[in-house]
Amino acid sequence: MARKKRRPLVPEARPELDQFKATVMRNQGYKTDPANPDHVKYEVAKELGIPLNTRYNGSLTSQQAGKVGGNIGGNMVKEMVRMAQENLNKRQ
Repeated sequence: MARKKRRPLVPEARPELDQFKATVMRNQGYKTDPANPDHVKYEVAKELGIPLNTRYNGSLTSQQAGKVGGNIGGNMVKEMVRMAQENLNKRQ
């Protein structure tokens, strides 16, 4: 059974989230394609030695998949926290 793609709470935010992902990963030193921001996951997987491909990935372990997604999502969360702290400091 294929998993449904995760959707943001506000669907209209998808383009901005994709742009944010591309910016964060570019700042981490990865090549990003503005037309296809999800492509960075293949570069991350390659760097980590995980055999992620564009078709079937059912042979990946949860740990392998988590390393790829965690790397991307973790960097995005770190950047959001940094931005929030910066905004709080501006208010004081």
